[in-house]
Amino acid sequence: MNDPSHTDSNPLSVSRRSFLKGLGLLAVTTATSTVSEAADQLGSIASEKVSGPGPVPVTLQVNGQQYKLNLEPRVTLLDALRNRLPLTGSKEVCDRATCGACTVLMDDVPVYSCSKLAIEAQGHKITTIEGLAKDGKLTPVQQEFVECDASMCGYCTPGFVMSVTALLKKNPHPTENEVRTACSGNLCRCGTQPRVIAAALKASGVKVTERTEVISHGKLA
Repeated sequence: MNDPSHTDSNPLSVSRRSFLKGLGLLAVTTATSTVSEAADQLGSIASEKVSGPGPVPVTLQVNGQQYKLNLEPRVTLLDALRNRLPLTGSKEVCDRATCGACTVLMDDVPVYSCSKLAIEAQGHKITTIEGLAKDGKLTPVQQEFVECDASMCGYCTPGFVMSVTALLKKNPHPTENEVRTACSGNLCRCGTQPRVIAAALKASGVKVTERTEVISHGKLA
């Protein structure tokens, strides 16, 4: 019969009693820590200032300018841009964060402005389609959208331009697959995506071979 009081000379061995004892201590310590952390979080939430439901002061940095507005906390960034400021370039289509027509840049990152509250956009640098061209001169992305005829009805075009602009800021020489991935959150119901891809690649300095050129070289024209 094993003697429960026996201690193995092996320093790595652990008895059943010491194991259970340590496990219980660990559980108590963890529970205490969890309760303490939860209490701290609840205290932090309780101390936060509640905004609304009426209008509250909101300051937005848009296209290098500061705008001071009084908005209800429920107002989206898209609503603030289109209806409270004279910036209608960002389009409202699905209003469900699925089509990308309302895309703007927030700190150079593309976001759906229909699903971002204006009050949450405070303290961030917001860029809309109106803020790209300087002194009437189009950016390379905008110019290539014109040259490649990368718009049909044009309603989704501002969102595509913003997504491509964000991509080239991060990756000046993307592959075609990277362009497709960057534009995967934007939908064109007219079917102009191939021309959007071509415009993005040309704006990055990549030579794009037109389908008509391929046919002509193959003597099929």
